[in-house]
Amino acid sequence: MSVVIWADGRLHAPSDRIVTGVDHGLTVGDGVFETCAVHAGRAFALTRHLRRLARSAAGLGLAAPDEGVVRDAVSAVLAAAPDSGRLRITCTGGPGPLGSHRDVTDGQRGTLVVLAGPAHRSATSRAVRVPWVRNERSAVAGLKTTSYAENVVALAEAHRRGADEAVLANTVGDLCEGTGSNVVVERDGELVTPALASGCLAGITRELLLEWGAAAGLPVREARPGELPYAVLDDVLAGRAHLALTGSIRNVTPVVSLDERDVAVGELARAAAELFEARLADDLDP
Repeated sequence: MSVVIWADGRLHAPSDRIVTGVDHGLTVGDGVFETCAVHAGRAFALTRHLRRLARSAAGLGLAAPDEGVVRDAVSAVLAAAPDSGRLRITCTGGPGPLGSHRDVTDGQRGTLVVLAGPAHRSATSRAVRVPWVRNERSAVAGLKTTSYAENVVALAEAHRRGADEAVLANTVGDLCEGTGSNVVVERDGELVTPALASGCLAGITRELLLEWGAAAGLPVREARPGELPYAVLDDVLAGRAHLALTGSIRNVTPVVSLDERDVAVGELARAAAELFEARLADDLDP
């Protein structure tokens, strides 16, 4: 399956040149994006993703794209590629100076690109720890920006070690997140995910798991300050705790390998994965 692209009001082939070389999204990574899973030809949780796109744009100082235009673009690419598994919406600062500053006096306008294409899903995940950290005090902490170099490097290290995700601490040694996922620790009869104050992204799947889990009586909650140090992953290796990852493409996946060692899947993590799949089937835009 090839990728279908929408830009400037129409569909494009992957080989089309649609972005100028001076677009700030290319020159300085000045942009935000969202990735949605596609089920039955529809983008999952699109309303929540668009809400977060607007929040990220505001945090970066960009104007959010017109929601009606975005929804029309989403409809166009999914009509052209109904069997897609992944949708990506990218909004950048648009053509601008070669420096990091935006040329607001020249009416710099943003660029909107929407793509649909294939996605690979697995029922489980394999993770590794890496030596790099998230800065919970960063100006862009919690924003989904196109400045993804740190994630690219960390994920490449994970792939080198036979894993599909890297799990990071923050600067004070707390468990934070993966490169493209949130983390959930199962121990003492409950599921606990790092609080947003850790610097992690406010993941849509994480958000839904907290809501749906509470409604279903599943013991899942945010961590209290200092409750989940990065060293909790030692407990996972020792079998005293279990780990799961959440994300828009992976949904909820129990971790079966950590640091190249097999680890057990927790019963609550498995129940969370089953709950999410069941609720997803009930409503594609919860």
